[in-house]
Amino acid sequence: MVKIFAAVLITAVVMIIVFQFIDPNVSQPLVGSGASTSLVSSSANSISVSISGEVTRPGTYILEQNTTLGDLISLASGTTTNADDAAYDTSYLLEDSLSFYIAPKYNNNDACSMDPISKVNINGDDEATLQSVGSIGSTIAKAIVSYRTSKGKFGRIEDVKKVNGIGNATFEKIKNYIRLR
Repeated sequence: MVKIFAAVLITAVVMIIVFQFIDPNVSQPLVGSGASTSLVSSSANSISVSISGEVTRPGTYILEQNTTLGDLISLASGTTTNADDAAYDTSYLLEDSLSFYIAPKYNNNDACSMDPISKVNINGDDEATLQSVGSIGSTIAKAIVSYRTSKGKFGRIEDVKKVNGIGNATFEKIKNYIRLR
């Protein structure tokens, strides 16, 4: 029993010494299940941004302010070959606590599909075209057109959640069927 107690005590002392040498200015980004991690330096000028979908290493990254979505995608080791380039804007300037979803070009559930997913342009299509997406009815289509008319174009597909009537559940249903251009 004394040997076990001594081993635990020695292990605790070693761990305390090791933790004293760990740099408190280096943090590990928060990541979702199955995501890759990397150590990124943090400072007072840093922001935390999440990326998921068709990127090689999805997760939450700590970046410097005035960084673009293109920089975040590079840090996440780039997009997959299935990423839909019309569903994101690499020049988008990042803000703290934002999250980005990189939508697929082809249906991930149908490995044999040679046809891209039929998508609507939330920045340009009319109400009737927007309604071709199953979860977008006439009320939501009208709200999307009204929102972009009064507030301007959507900078990222997640911004469609700012439209009255589109919450997280609706966004999850439509995120693979909308694009920015």
